[in-house]
Amino acid sequence: MRVLGAIEAGGTKFVCGIGHEDGSIIDRVSFPTTRPEETMAEVYRYFEGKNVEAIGIGSFGPIDPIPGSPTYGYVTTTPKPYWGQFNLVGAVRDKIDVPIGFDTDVNGAALGEYTWGAARGLDSCLYITVGTGIGAGAVVGGRLIHGLSHPEMGHIYVRRHPDDAFAGTCPYHGDCLEGLAAGPALGQRWQVPGAELGPDHPAWEIEAHYLAHALMSYVLILSPQKIVMGGGVMKQSHLFPLIRAKLQELLKGYVQHASLTADIDSYVVPPGLGDNAGLAGAIGLAAMALAQE
Repeated sequence: MRVLGAIEAGGTKFVCGIGHEDGSIIDRVSFPTTRPEETMAEVYRYFEGKNVEAIGIGSFGPIDPIPGSPTYGYVTTTPKPYWGQFNLVGAVRDKIDVPIGFDTDVNGAALGEYTWGAARGLDSCLYITVGTGIGAGAVVGGRLIHGLSHPEMGHIYVRRHPDDAFAGTCPYHGDCLEGLAAGPALGQRWQVPGAELGPDHPAWEIEAHYLAHALMSYVLILSPQKIVMGGGVMKQSHLFPLIRAKLQELLKGYVQHASLTADIDSYVVPPGLGDNAGLAGAIGLAAMALAQE
């Protein structure tokens, strides 16, 4: 089988790997995301001699994923120091002259889960990551969603929890979903990392409130056949039943479908690919780029 390269470009760490068109990953490495020149040197070092036929990149954003745009392949207005307006695709192509697929990290993960993971065999799915930031990607009708650019579902406004006066952490919007429910918001609101909060801590009811409000909007707008929730915050598995119950409470039976009523435990789920969702999705982006050649 063809050897494909994958880059999961995260704001905290880069994960690089190689795999095959069936989504299998045969090697991987990770390293911290520092300055672009340092990080890209690690990328080049990893792929040297790997003889990949294409590379897929799933990147933190915002990015420009629209071919033909003057800034296609760029990380654009990210608040991450040093990475704003960085030509990520160009930097990879300068050293590795193969077809390159490029999209957001969450669209990549959505593609991975749709193709090989929890949403395999379905027509649509939504993948949301809740970690250092919040982002979501979606496959509808077998295609990743793009428009003017890519979706920014982590920056919608959600209804305030009545017991929460936290100002929010988003540098652009303050108390949007990411500003209220991402990992840094948990840490700042409670003055300890979320991983150190016990399962009975009131933090989780507030967290579930915000995430369920977001899922309600996604259900009503996109009507995905599966919602997959990943990221560091969602490692707290006790969040899932709280989110599912709150989502049902908010929908009030308006959307009459068994997935949302009788079988919600199988509708809002963790990644079927585990921590490989993003890297497998990048393999999928590489395969798409190769097919378009």
